[in-house]
Amino acid sequence: MTPQSKTTSTQLPSMINWELAAKTAANLTPAGPPLKGSEISSAVENLRLMAEKSVPHVHEISRLEAAKDLRDSEVLVVDRASWAKANTQSFAVMMDPVLRAVAAKQAGSAQGSSNALSATVTGAQLGGLLAFMSSKVLGQYDPFAALAPTRSAEQQASGGRLLLVAPNIITVERELKVDPSDFRLWVCLHEQTHRVQFAAAPWLRHHMLSEIEKLGSLLVGDSEKFGERLLETVKSMGSKPSGVKSLGTEGATKDPSRGGVLDLLQNPEQKAALSHLTAVMSLLEGHANVVMDGVDQRIVPTVRTIRQRFNGRGKDRGVIEKFIRNLIGLDAKMRQYSDGAKFVRDVVAVAGMDGFNNVWTKAENLPTEPEIHNARLWIERMGL
Repeated sequence: MTPQSKTTSTQLPSMINWELAAKTAANLTPAGPPLKGSEISSAVENLRLMAEKSVPHVHEISRLEAAKDLRDSEVLVVDRASWAKANTQSFAVMMDPVLRAVAAKQAGSAQGSSNALSATVTGAQLGGLLAFMSSKVLGQYDPFAALAPTRSAEQQASGGRLLLVAPNIITVERELKVDPSDFRLWVCLHEQTHRVQFAAAPWLRHHMLSEIEKLGSLLVGDSEKFGERLLETVKSMGSKPSGVKSLGTEGATKDPSRGGVLDLLQNPEQKAALSHLTAVMSLLEGHANVVMDGVDQRIVPTVRTIRQRFNGRGKDRGVIEKFIRNLIGLDAKMRQYSDGAKFVRDVVAVAGMDGFNNVWTKAENLPTEPEIHNARLWIERMGL
């Protein structure tokens, strides 16, 4: 890209006002549980300790060398407002290639001239959604934030960042009446596994962004419909609290494709791009669940109690994953994350964890969607 073309592209109108989204999220974020200063300091210190303590356990269970003495990214203990604001940066990175392609096609058109108003409305709605979700998320590994334009070249070359939302972790551990240190370690095991995945496969975050861009580019021909779907997606995500419930829970949307762009997929290439993203996202979450469930009482003494009570409470998906699912209609295409976990377990049962870890070697080794549902296909393709 020449300097001239880069300047031109950055001047294209945005379909989402990210700055407004961040401000709205920070302003609307509900307060956390009342805590004394000493309680906050103690919780922050303990969460940092559990985050560090979880890494060797992830190494032991996953057998990924990337987990050994992992220091590739930031570990941040944050409040709700900071989490919400941080996620606007991740959204901006993920959606930038797609939104640029749509905006470039619409430039100078009647719809393009209305983008400023749409961006304001969508930014405010996204900010409201993030504010609501900020009280639901316990932790999150964000592989994309380091790629934000505001980051230095050195920062962009580093890994992502692990966010632990202290008020929410404290709230849930109190609701469940479980041992705080055990629960915090258990949460960190899941999130650190995501961190290890991207450390073991440093090509993965750019691969995912490339696939998102590919799908968006394939939809540029339907840019008018895409813009409408984007607005509908954000609106539907923030329309009511039931929108954050897991797939299949009470209150879920009857038509899972509503608000997505699944119905825009007209040709095999578009469908293949969606299928690939479906498989990758299922793999990542399924693997993290397997590692988290791989701990025993030696590592987390009260793990059985935690699992039982937490599963009874229900799990909320991460907001980035939820946004992608809604945007591209994955709820109409993808089963629950149990499929990803089953794929991992089935492969490990045949080829061992070392055999499964071939998946992180290169993009060609990532499972396809049919392979996620039938691990034997992947095992045979890998020669295991």
